[in-house]
Amino acid sequence: MGSQYYPARSILFQKEPSGVTYRVPALIYIPRSSCFLAFCEERLTPADAQAHLLVMRKGTFYKNYVEWKDMEVLSTARLEGYRSMNPCPVYDEFTDTIFLFFIAVLGHTSESYQLITGKNVTRLCYVSSCDQGDTWSNATDLTRTLIGDTIKEWATFAVGPGHGTQLKSGRLIIPAYAYHIDCRNCFGKTCKTSPHSFCFYSDTHGNVWHFGQALSEPNSVECQMVSVDEEDGVNLLYCNARSISGYRVQAVSFDHGTFFQDGQLVHKLLEPRNGCHGSVIGFPAPIFQLERFKSIYNSLELSAAPRSPKNFLPPTWVVYSHPTCPNSRRDLGVYLSLLPRDPDSWSGPWIIYDGPSAYSDLAYVDLMSSDAAGVTVFACLFESGTKTAYDEISFCIFTLYELIDHLPQDQEKTTLLKRKRIWERCFIC
Repeated sequence: MGSQYYPARSILFQKEPSGVTYRVPALIYIPRSSCFLAFCEERLTPADAQAHLLVMRKGTFYKNYVEWKDMEVLSTARLEGYRSMNPCPVYDEFTDTIFLFFIAVLGHTSESYQLITGKNVTRLCYVSSCDQGDTWSNATDLTRTLIGDTIKEWATFAVGPGHGTQLKSGRLIIPAYAYHIDCRNCFGKTCKTSPHSFCFYSDTHGNVWHFGQALSEPNSVECQMVSVDEEDGVNLLYCNARSISGYRVQAVSFDHGTFFQDGQLVHKLLEPRNGCHGSVIGFPAPIFQLERFKSIYNSLELSAAPRSPKNFLPPTWVVYSHPTCPNSRRDLGVYLSLLPRDPDSWSGPWIIYDGPSAYSDLAYVDLMSSDAAGVTVFACLFESGTKTAYDEISFCIFTLYELIDHLPQDQEKTTLLKRKRIWERCFIC
């Protein structure tokens, strides 16, 4: 394992001498225009209550490098008197529309104040773009029409942060969480709340939105979701969420996010003290690339890389990014799961940044070469620095081959051995 190899990175946003800080990255890739959109919060200081505006950089992907435009302020992504936070973009492939969801929080009101008092001053908003992010609509405030009286049951809430996703049906998924007010008649006392992840969704390409039932247990906060196809044809929506338990929380939904089963702790994915946001991205198993990984299959005593039978639907693999140090936010790593529903299926990490690091967001790029053999590429936008994790926001690209090559090999061999029988059922050699 080449543990000292790190993918090349570019710094897209950097803390300014005035103290202005850029935090909470969000990233999406638009295949139609081969471009990345990188979003984050501009803050007057690193503190959450000093968030101000949302900013963006657009980069064109030329297969071996990305050419980035200058940073621009998303001037329409705001409500007067509110601060904009938690960028959460999703791309509708059917209508070529980008929706950028965010929350708007009144003035400098902190999250802790809302939790203590039970007084929610947060709004749910979005802007949209029909030209790959060149121009953006005015902000739409969905709070009253979508959440309605339910807002009285939430001390506060947020979306994402990081990317949303679109299902094959066209349903748009925006990951979210809310602090539910558990106490009744707590006037004059500290309000008791518990956080639960859920999603907002639209089956009408963004015209009408709904929200699903939240995960009941265990408590979960910031989350991301992935549509997963399994080897037996089952499709599920996978949720991976932050917690303060010391481990990540995961849960699955079999009705596309309307209802989630009870969550479970993922003991292979550690959380630092107080937790940290992490990112997940799904991609089809590389059945046409497996010859590149022949050394792995040789170690499993397979004679050749599998070939896919006609009309076979590849299962979904999932990549996850998160700080790997159990005591602090540092040493950003990426993990791989061949069966995300199984909490013991994670291999890794491969450390892609050695030093202070925190929030991250992943994107998946499927490059098709002239011989129609796909090249699976990932991009990661992440908070990083030398003194603190909030000095800058960096961007890097790596391939699936690099990821597998730099995972701890004993872990990877054990994981693939466990999966060998399933692969043999799914592929015709």
